[in-house]
Amino acid sequence: MEIRHVFFEKKSKIFKFFFGKSLILGCAGLFLMFSFGFQAWWGFWAHRRINRLAVFRLPPGMQYFYKKHIDYLTENAVNPDRRRYAVVGEAERHFIDLDVYGDSASVLPKFWPAAVKKIGEDSLRKHGIVPWHIQTACFQLTEAFKDKDPKRILSISADLGHYIADANVPLHTTRNYNGQLTKQDGIHAFWESRLPELYAVDYDLWIGQATYVDNVSEAVWTAVNRAHAASDSVFLLERQLSESFAHDKKFSYEPRNNVLVRTYSEDFSRAYHERLKGQVQRQMRSSVEMVGNLWFTCWINAGQPDLSEMNNFSFNETDKKAEAAEQRSWWRRLLHIRSESEY
Repeated sequence: MEIRHVFFEKKSKIFKFFFGKSLILGCAGLFLMFSFGFQAWWGFWAHRRINRLAVFRLPPGMQYFYKKHIDYLTENAVNPDRRRYAVVGEAERHFIDLDVYGDSASVLPKFWPAAVKKIGEDSLRKHGIVPWHIQTACFQLTEAFKDKDPKRILSISADLGHYIADANVPLHTTRNYNGQLTKQDGIHAFWESRLPELYAVDYDLWIGQATYVDNVSEAVWTAVNRAHAASDSVFLLERQLSESFAHDKKFSYEPRNNVLVRTYSEDFSRAYHERLKGQVQRQMRSSVEMVGNLWFTCWINAGQPDLSEMNNFSFNETDKKAEAAEQRSWWRRLLHIRSESEY
């Protein structure tokens, strides 16, 4: 399985050097990995913001429960990214390489069983399954509502919000996801992390109340195709701007995590952001809108269960310890760290 990540794509030799040595070097490598570019798709900040804002779009019958747990939905919006390098089958849920399918992309089967029958499961997973997985997650959330299981409702809601946001990123819909095929390496983190961090504070992301989605599959595929249609301008505008910018003005060095790192300069970022004419804001708005709509739709499809019956629910210490243990297990699998009992 291809691992879709800028750091692992470009710095694999460094990763192997640090983590293939002693524990001390391994820790040093982990620090450097976070300091020099372990960027999450859409950026952790954006994923958290999208889930948080989606809560305020819910109707009164849902909002009290979701608002009570808004911090959980916000913080855990990034869990799928944390799992991507440690859990088999996770990475493919974040993207789809529509350009791999060429003209046939427009007639890709919209439902998973039909897609598997036509194309084959291995090939589908190799090129990403985000539109199909969102439909699966919606089914799972609907079942969690029917069962009135607050833990599953919150966990699946947080994850679903992440996958929906990823599906709205143009660079999640192309095999040239980091500009590696057009000598524009680094454009992924630039578009979805650098630009939102600099300018999203001024975005208008407040949208009206969530609405019911009659056809989830159609809505998901519409969003993915719309994001893919925007991918051409992502590359074209960056290339045109680079040709008119002096190289030493395109990049700058800024402190991040107490380390000086090379990044796109504010002047270049501002010029690119202006040329995109609100594209990043539109895709973030689309994400917030779609997350709220699909959470609401799953609740309606489950029969609008009374969530007030869960008002007294809160994560206890056992739940918190189990979650912490699960996250530690992701890191052990990523770094191949054995527990003390294994020595």
